[in-house]
Amino acid sequence: MEDTFEAKLKRLQEIVTLLDQSNVSLDESIKLYEEGMELAVQLRKILDEAELKIIQLNSKYKDQFETKDSENSNK
Repeated sequence: MEDTFEAKLKRLQEIVTLLDQSNVSLDESIKLYEEGMELAVQLRKILDEAELKIIQLNSKYKDQFETKDSENSNK
């Protein structure tokens, strides 16, 4: 499996679909559930890291945007 966010999300969606089907055995359901939970944790971590990166970027460039906004409001 690819290690991208999109690939992980696609696999998680596949797992949900498989679990929704009634023809999956109990053992297979448990394995799928475990894989899905692991993917959910990985996806949450990726999203948290992306959010942190956005916060850092906003903080880094905040002054540049505020300066432009302040200049425009003084005109």
